Amino acid sequence: MTTPPPLPAPVAPPPLERLRRLRAAGELAAAWPRLPALLADLLDEAEPDRRALDLGRAGRVLAGADPDEVLRRHPDTPVLSVAVTGQSTVGGLVDPLTAEFARHGLLVRPVLGDHGGYLRDLADPAGPLLAARPDLVLCLLDAETVFAEVPAVWRVEDAADAARRVLERLAALAAEFARTCPATLVLNTVPLLRAHTHQLIDLRSRARLGVVWREFNAGLLRLAEEHPALVVVDLDPLVADGGPAVDARLAAYAGARLAAPLLAGYAREVGHLARALRGRTRKCLVLDLDGTLWDGVLAEDGPEGVAAAGTLRGEAFGAFQDRARQLAAQGVLLAVSSKNDRERVLETLRGHPDLRLREDDFVRVDADWSDKAAHLSGLEEEFGLVPEALVFADDSPAERARVREGVPGAVVLPLDGEPALHPVRLLADGWFDVPRLTAEDRDRAGQYRAEGERARLRGRSGSLAEFLAGLDVRAEVSPPRPHEYPRLAQLTQRTNRFNLTGRRLDPAEPARLAAAPGRLLLAVRTADRFGANGLVGAVLGGRSADRLLLENVWLSCRVLARGIEQAVLAALLEHAAAAGLRAVEARYRPTARNARAGDFYPGLGFAETGREGELVCYRHDLTGRPAVPGHVRLDLRMEGTGEGRA
Repeated sequence: MTTPPPLPAPVAPPPLERLRRLRAAGELAAAWPRLPALLADLLDEAEPDRRALDLGRAGRVLAGADPDEVLRRHPDTPVLSVAVTGQSTVGGLVDPLTAEFARHGLLVRPVLGDHGGYLRDLADPAGPLLAARPDLVLCLLDAETVFAEVPAVWRVEDAADAARRVLERLAALAAEFARTCPATLVLNTVPLLRAHTHQLIDLRSRARLGVVWREFNAGLLRLAEEHPALVVVDLDPLVADGGPAVDARLAAYAGARLAAPLLAGYAREVGHLARALRGRTRKCLVLDLDGTLWDGVLAEDGPEGVAAAGTLRGEAFGAFQDRARQLAAQGVLLAVSSKNDRERVLETLRGHPDLRLREDDFVRVDADWSDKAAHLSGLEEEFGLVPEALVFADDSPAERARVREGVPGAVVLPLDGEPALHPVRLLADGWFDVPRLTAEDRDRAGQYRAEGERARLRGRSGSLAEFLAGLDVRAEVSPPRPHEYPRLAQLTQRTNRFNLTGRRLDPAEPARLAAAPGRLLLAVRTADRFGANGLVGAVLGGRSADRLLLENVWLSCRVLARGIEQAVLAALLEHAAAAGLRAVEARYRPTARNARAGDFYPGLGFAETGREGELVCYRHDLTGRPAVPGHVRLDLRMEGTGEGRA
C-alpha cells in the first residue's frame, strides 16, 4: 500500500485578507495590539508601487473599528484626536492616516472640516473643529490656495501678489493659533503644477513663476522656526518619491486636489510626527554585519573578503554606512549584533579600509554565536534601552523572525534583497524622527558611553549604597531657561517609565506654562563623576494660598534608581513647609509603562485621599518629611516662580 504524500502546510492568507477577516468577525478592536506586526507584513509583502494602495485599503478596513471599543479592551492604547481641514476635499486622507497610526500602535479620532473652510476652521477656537480639542490639526494646502486669488487671465505678478497675501495670512493664522490652541498645527509646502506653469507660453515667465513659488514655499518652511508648535511638511520630496501631485479628474469632479499617492506619503510623515509626540521615537539602531553593514561573510571570506567600497555592490553597502553615520551624528545610538567571532569583528571594524563606521561609533558590539534576541536584551541591561527604543536591521529572515518573537516591541527592519535599496528602507519610516533636535540629542552617544562607565562602577561596588556614594550625584532644580523649552517638551514626550500621569507636553506648552500665573514648572538637571546628564526631569504643578499641587513628575530612565526623584520631592516638601503651606497634593495615573512608579508617593509619606476619574489623589501634610538622600547634593532654585530660593 502506497503511503500518501503529506499534506502541504497551510498557507497563511495575505495580511490584507487577515484584516478583512478580523473585521468580518468583529475582532478588530480585540486584535488592535497585533496590528503593527500585521501591517508590517503587509508592507513587506507588497510591491513598492502598491504599498500606498494596499495601506489605503487597510485603512478602510481599520476604519470599521470602534475607537471606544478599542480603548475599552486596551485602555493604554495611545489615542490622538486629529482635525483635518484644508483648501480642498480632505476626506481622502482618513484611510491612509488610520493605517499609518495603527502601524505605530496609535489610535486616531479624525475630525473633518468643511470643504475649503480652513481659514474659518483655524481662526475660531469655539468652532466645531477646534472645539473637539484636537491633539493635531492638519491644514492641507494645495495650489488652489494661491490660485484661487489669481484672476482668470493672469500674469506672474498676479501670482506673486496672491502668494504674498496667502503667506501673510497663514503667518498671522499660525501666530493666533499658537496663542489660543494647545495643539500642534501642521501645514505643508505646495507643489507647483504643470497645469499652471504651462498656462504661460514664454519660458522666462515660467522661470519667474518658479522663483515666486519657491519663495512662497520657503516662507512656509520658515514659519516653523518662529512657532515651536508648528510643523511644516515639505511635499517636494514626497512628490519626487511617490509620483504625481494631483489627479486631474478627482481635482475637477471631487475637489480633491492632492493625489492619493501623495496623501499616502503625507499620512506617513504625520504618523512619524504623532509617534514622536506620544513618546515612541526610537533611540538605537542595532545592525547586523554580514550582508547588512558590509558585503560578504566574515567567517568564510575573512576581513580581506568583505567590502563596502571598490565594487558597485560594495559601494551600496558603503552608502548604507554613510546613512547610519548621518543618523548617529544626530544622536541615534548605533550597536552591533552579529553571529561572528568577536576578535575578528573588532579587527575588521578597527582596520578595514572600506569601512565608514568604526568600533568607536558603536555604543555596544555584540559579536558571538549566541541568540541575537539576547544581544538586544543586553542593551536594556547595560543602558536601559527597552525594546520600544530599538530598531533591529538584518538581512536574514530567520534572525529577524527570532528577534520579532524574542524581543516584542523592537522594530525589525528587513534588509535582504537589493543592497542599493537598503538606505531607502532605513530612512523610509522615520523611526528616529523628532519634532526638533536638541543639544542633548546630539550628545546622546556620549551620554550612553558614560552610562556604560557607571554600569562598570556598579559592578565593582560591593553594594548599591557603595555605588551611589561613589557616584557623586549632583542635581539642580529650577525653572527652565527659554532655550531648554524644546528639550523639556521632548523629555515629556519620550518618558514613559517615570511619567506619573502619562501626560506629554506639546512643543509650545513649556513657554506657556512657565509664564502662566500660579503655575509651577521646574527643570531637573543632574551630573555625577562621569559628567553632566543634562536636563533629565521636570515637575509640573500649581500653587494656591495654602497648598502646592504636583500635577506630574517626569524623570528620564537614564537616571532612575539613583535617589534623584526622592531628592527632588524631599526638597519640594521642605520648601513648601518653609513657605508656610499646609499641604502638598499630588496625582498619579497608572499606565502600561509606569506601574513601577505606583508606590512613589506613598513611599515618601503621601496618603491616598481618593480618585478623580483615572487619577489617584495623594496628600502630604508636611509632617514627617523625608530627607534628601545623603549621597545627593541638590540645589533647589525657585526664582522665577514667585517663591524665592530654597
